Amino acid sequence: SVIVLNAMTELFDSLSEDEIEMIRLRYMKGLTLSEVASRYSISERTVRNHTNPTVKQVKEIIARATETMNG
Repeated sequence: SVIVLNAMTELFDSLSEDEIEMIRLRYMKGLTLSEVASRYSISERTVRNHTNPTVKQVKEIIARATETMNG
């Protein structure tokens, strides 16, 4: 839906290029946390801190949209 698309666009516009790349590697390429961390020479915890809030927001956006459609 348009609402989901707009929310996702806003969300990803607020991220740095590195954060977008971390999410891409982790969730689209299927790299493990440690693989992403070593690629950036940072800790797994740092990777989580950069990716988890975004993934959580994505899930919330989808959940809200689903509720609206099933409303």
